[in-house]
Amino acid sequence: MEKQNSAYKRGLISGIPIALGYFAVALTFGIYAVAGGFTPLQATITSLTNLSSTGQLAGVNILSQLGGYLELATAVFIINLRYMLMSFSLATKVDLKLPTPKRLVISFGITDEIYALASLEKGVLDEHFFFGLMTLPILGWTTGTLVGSSLGPILPPLVSSAFGIAIYCMFIAIIVPPSRGNTKILLVILASITLNLLFIKLPFLSKLAVGWRLTIVSIIIAGIAAMIWPKETVDE
Repeated sequence: MEKQNSAYKRGLISGIPIALGYFAVALTFGIYAVAGGFTPLQATITSLTNLSSTGQLAGVNILSQLGGYLELATAVFIINLRYMLMSFSLATKVDLKLPTPKRLVISFGITDEIYALASLEKGVLDEHFFFGLMTLPILGWTTGTLVGSSLGPILPPLVSSAFGIAIYCMFIAIIVPPSRGNTKILLVILASITLNLLFIKLPFLSKLAVGWRLTIVSIIIAGIAAMIWPKETVDE
């Protein structure tokens, strides 16, 4: 029991920086969700049960524009597909005797940042360490959404707009650093922007729902990039 508690505490401490970052981003998501027609309760439950910033933002955008359920499910599935690959990767690190309920809890807690820290663990991944690692980020993401969605309606328009811009700043901060050191990533980003603009501006494509546009652009650009730069040459 003492070993388990020690592993949990170590994971808890490791998750503090992630939780702080999630809280800040979740504030903007909460404001964005309320602006899109969600109630604070709905926004908070969404964060508690999804733990997916990009997927949630896309989902709110689709729902706010009265998109269909198939459109919503397809777009979110494509966006969150990377979590499935991360799960496959971590499955090779956990104890083979780990029961299914615990595996399901671990799979729920996989995000980009949590996966990155968990994958650095040497040897077999201690489930108690992972449970500790995911605890504070989940709380940070959920409480940040609750605070943001609760304050959104009462904040001055100028402040609310500033938080809304922060969402886009977050995505810019994600794509700029890797693109500066990798020409291939930069080309993929530019191609995605260009194709998305074509879908918006061309008369016969502009009426396509945002969820389908996002799905089609993601599949086309990712597919072309995979054919041009296979995995074994992508880091050259």
